Amino acid sequence: MAQGLPRKIKLAIIGQALVATLVISLGVLLGGIGVRQTLLHSLLRHEAETFRELQQRNPAHPLPDSAALTGYLVRGRSDGARLPAVLRDVSPGLHAFAGDDRVVFVDPDPRGTLYLVYDPFLIDRAVTWTAAVAIVLALLATYLTAWLTYRTSKRLVAPVSWLANVVSRWDPRQPDPAALAPDHLPPDSAIEVRRLAHALRGLARRVADFVQRERDFTRDASHELRTPLTVIRVATDLLAGDPELGERQRRSLGRVRRAAHDMEGVIEAFLILARESEIEPQRERLAVREIVESELERVRPLLRDKPVELRLEDDGAPELHAPRHVLHVMLGNLLVNAARYTESGQIVVRMNPECIEVRDTGIGMTSEVLGKVFDPFFRVDPDRLEGKGVGLSIVRRLGDRFGWPVTLTSAPGEGTAAAIHFPEAAAQV
Repeated sequence: MAQGLPRKIKLAIIGQALVATLVISLGVLLGGIGVRQTLLHSLLRHEAETFRELQQRNPAHPLPDSAALTGYLVRGRSDGARLPAVLRDVSPGLHAFAGDDRVVFVDPDPRGTLYLVYDPFLIDRAVTWTAAVAIVLALLATYLTAWLTYRTSKRLVAPVSWLANVVSRWDPRQPDPAALAPDHLPPDSAIEVRRLAHALRGLARRVADFVQRERDFTRDASHELRTPLTVIRVATDLLAGDPELGERQRRSLGRVRRAAHDMEGVIEAFLILARESEIEPQRERLAVREIVESELERVRPLLRDKPVELRLEDDGAPELHAPRHVLHVMLGNLLVNAARYTESGQIVVRMNPECIEVRDTGIGMTSEVLGKVFDPFFRVDPDRLEGKGVGLSIVRRLGDRFGWPVTLTSAPGEGTAAAIHFPEAAAQV
């Protein structure tokens, strides 16, 4: 899940504090062990040297014997027999007893080997308390620094969060550049934030200009393109009412009327694609079967001189609510492509409540070509004069616009299957 910048900074600082805690604790622990060993070695070395000096002055000077320190001096076999068994095989130096808190320091000398057994309780307590205080102080310093760092970073990031909130509230159709004016910025905004705000303010102005130009174009195109088509439609309607018109002229007139109607649908599709996605076009409940049959009739003239069977397999129509021209344009482009690239065989339109599929026995496509067919102005066969290579691009864009995924499967020499899927209709089944 995406996280905001302040949260990421907080998690990073917490992570660093935890790592610092682990490192400090481990460092103090290892340091405490080293200090303990050094103190014990120095203390017992000093005790051994002191005993040697006192014994040199007074050979009868007694060995250390207290609650914390006990000494043994071995000059020969008789002394070795009185030495505790656990000390007899200990080598010179400082050693710890297995399973015991005490340590033994062995100091060999020609005058006799001195064994000093010491209970390091006081040293252990001193080292433990010193380590604990050091850890607490270090952690307090670490957490205080982390907290101050977080507070500072949060204050520095706050203007960026403010910018993000302001921009997220913008209406794409009418952004408000004035909201990012210098006097509206948080007072502690850094120079980088002010530069970013200035850039966003300029971007908002350009977006506003683009939106205005789009509105102007949509309005002008809607008028300038539809007006001549309206004239053509009215004129053809008048001509169709002429009783003296011959059958051949009526067929030609019918093609003109269908072409004008198709052009109106294409213009409507272009205008829908040109609008902001949040602006919903007018929807209606579609008579899907009528649309499919209408597009089948429209494509039949393209197959007049070809041994191609065109048929509909109806397993139920999907329930759709959308602009009428959208399905006309999408299905019409798929059928026209199938008719252009099928020289013999059949073109089958299969309709069910979940999708409409157009399957042909045409030339087919390789996987490489299949990956490019939705690119604008891409043509499967550049040698053919028909088409400009924008039909499938329009189909894909309209499908994305209305949530109708379009899929293609094809094999060279076997044909192509194109399907328009209707997830919302499928969910109602």
